Amino acid sequence: MKTKTKENDLTPLNVPEKVVWWAIANTYGIWVVGGLYVVGALLGWLLLLFLLIKVLAQTQDTPAEEKISISLSLWIWIAGMLIMEVTLIVGHLDYNLETGLIIKSSIGWAKGWAGLALYPLAGCLNIRPQIIYRAVCIVGFHTLLIIPFLLLTPSLHLPQVLYVSPLKAVGGPGNEFFDVPLYEIDGSTGDLRWRLFTPWGPALGFVGNVYFMLALQEKNKKWRCLGLAGSVVMCFVCKSRLAQVCIVIIPLLTTLFSGLARPKTLIGLGFASYLSGIFSPSIILSFNNFWESFKAARAGSTRVRMALKDIAIYRWKTEAPIWGHGVVEEGPHIVEHMPIGSHHTWAGLLFVKGIIGFMGLAIPLAFSFFDLLIKSTDSRRETAKVGLSIVMILFLYTFGENLEILVYLYWPGLLAMGIGCQEKPKLT
Repeated sequence: MKTKTKENDLTPLNVPEKVVWWAIANTYGIWVVGGLYVVGALLGWLLLLFLLIKVLAQTQDTPAEEKISISLSLWIWIAGMLIMEVTLIVGHLDYNLETGLIIKSSIGWAKGWAGLALYPLAGCLNIRPQIIYRAVCIVGFHTLLIIPFLLLTPSLHLPQVLYVSPLKAVGGPGNEFFDVPLYEIDGSTGDLRWRLFTPWGPALGFVGNVYFMLALQEKNKKWRCLGLAGSVVMCFVCKSRLAQVCIVIIPLLTTLFSGLARPKTLIGLGFASYLSGIFSPSIILSFNNFWESFKAARAGSTRVRMALKDIAIYRWKTEAPIWGHGVVEEGPHIVEHMPIGSHHTWAGLLFVKGIIGFMGLAIPLAFSFFDLLIKSTDSRRETAKVGLSIVMILFLYTFGENLEILVYLYWPGLLAMGIGCQEKPKLT
């Protein structure tokens, strides 16, 4: 007689779950050997292989609940990311770039943009979201264990970067994707900040926000508290302004949007809109003051980011509006020679891939938002609510990061989003 698996049993039950569990729960172990970029780049394709095997193994006798079906949202993500590759090739050809560079850039696409379709697509596999939540909480626990030592490292006069992994030989955007840092000193303010297993501080805030929303779903109170605490620590030790704003507003917006079908929420919104109309001058003034203080917190960084965005958009409009330039280019001295098209997903897309590439991300992101918004109003679709929060985090971070370059870190959120897109109402 077979023993039924309890719902709260979080032991991985199949190969995809085991792989996902291993990749998330062992984040710090993989980081120590410099393998996070490699694992994150390959895992999406490995999960695709699992999916293809399952699709090919389907027969007419396969039970309906076990058959693979792909939702419209996921098809749109697949189409959008394929468009990214098309724009990449056309952009290279427009500027007569050599074939070797097209191949190199296509490999970069496979490690970056493709992940925004591959990981949500993996949501079609039989992977329980609870596996992701618990694994993320374990990472949060490990963060709480390691952070006291890392906070002491500047006082101990230890080097900022302990070492760079030999795995950098496989190729990547830079050494920071393979190094093991202890701390870093902000170049514009001179403040200490920590980036843990990410390539730069704001990226840790990005991951921290994704992990916070995932850990929030954990049913076990002890693990939930550890996961949330670890995520909050990530968002604050990185000293990222956007991270600290997101960790407050994303849970609020998620609760608000997912409750739009409830009369209490609608009544509350009506009352709030009435009050906001009365106090609108004070609200606008407060927001303007907040925005100015937000920009002034790291004025040098804000100046460089704004200049990068302005240069990228100007050159997009005047030089390559349809297909873009194909590649990023080194910026002038005013932006400290940072690549044009970096630090802003939308400006980067316009510069590198033109309006076609811009729409290749905008349409899937918008469609997923409305799809998950509708699904999240159904209390029987618990994962859709998580997916909605991930979409909002992605959108906010498009204004401060290049989404494709950090996919290897925040992919657990994309996987949860994919599960949410596939989720069917639970029978009560």
